[in-house]
Amino acid sequence: MRFDTLAAFDAALVDLSAPDGAAIDAARARQDQLTKPVGSLGRLEEIAVFFAGWQATPRPVIDHARAVIFAGNHGCIVHGVSAFPASVTAAMVANFAAGGAAINALAGAAGLDLNVVALDLDRPTADFTLDAAMDQDDCLAALSAGAAAVEPGLDLLVVGEMGIGNSTAAAALCARAFGGPAADWVGPGTGVDGAGVARKIAVVDRALAFHAAAPHTPFEILRRLGGREIVAIAGAVLAARRLRIPVVLDGFISGAALAPLAALVPAITDHCIAGHISAEPGHARLLDRLGLAPLLRLDMRLGEGSGAAVAVSVIRAALSAHNGMATFAEAGVAETL
Repeated sequence: MRFDTLAAFDAALVDLSAPDGAAIDAARARQDQLTKPVGSLGRLEEIAVFFAGWQATPRPVIDHARAVIFAGNHGCIVHGVSAFPASVTAAMVANFAAGGAAINALAGAAGLDLNVVALDLDRPTADFTLDAAMDQDDCLAALSAGAAAVEPGLDLLVVGEMGIGNSTAAAALCARAFGGPAADWVGPGTGVDGAGVARKIAVVDRALAFHAAAPHTPFEILRRLGGREIVAIAGAVLAARRLRIPVVLDGFISGAALAPLAALVPAITDHCIAGHISAEPGHARLLDRLGLAPLLRLDMRLGEGSGAAVAVSVIRAALSAHNGMATFAEAGVAETL
């Protein structure tokens, strides 16, 4: 899947696949026959039924799962919005390649292949308080890079990011897509102090004012206020939807990639699971707007797909229980639990 034109992107937002209703019904019926009180496994039962619908089988499995981490740099960091310089993005990409980052360890524990896609790290996006972050070609290229990372045959996709300054871009995307003042969406990100948060709020306010008259469309919001790695996540999620691959979102930034899309097409998140709720203050508000309930609450705020990777272990447990438990008939147990 490629997004060579704006029309291709717009068409992908309209042509959304749906889960298989018959598989959902069959999975629910199986859950009701397993040797437990109905509903007693709570969210684990919902996860199994969710995967049944998207895999179009009452007995879903995860044989081939992948985490893809997209990396990009941001022009807005000239305003002192991050505790770290832009060079850290490339350094962390090298750390991913060397196997030394948190996501390497957590992806391994969750049985995830790990791919890292670095997007023009030597060419940051423009300062979005003065210009659009990307021109149309750059934005389409980032969407296509995200889509290219999603191959047919995956059973599950985790999306994550690395990009110094990207929590500021994420806040701007959310504010533009869903409304509300910048202060509702801005948080400490990498760990800036109170003065740093104030600078971030001022930068987002300036960006929103600069782009106030721009078209309020998903593509324009992404290209004006996003980053290449954030836009790539949007492209990956769209490609996964076309292939009916469930997606596990990480934290505030990966969720913000969908904010411009969800503001117009709320159903874009139907194949997504929120892996966790992060410590970033705007994440709870964002998940509410996306209509997603997080699986985990661990006070994480690292990014890299780390929280989503941890959540995959819970998802695997849900499918193991769904497929591995005996029914009442198989176990010879009376249905009196």
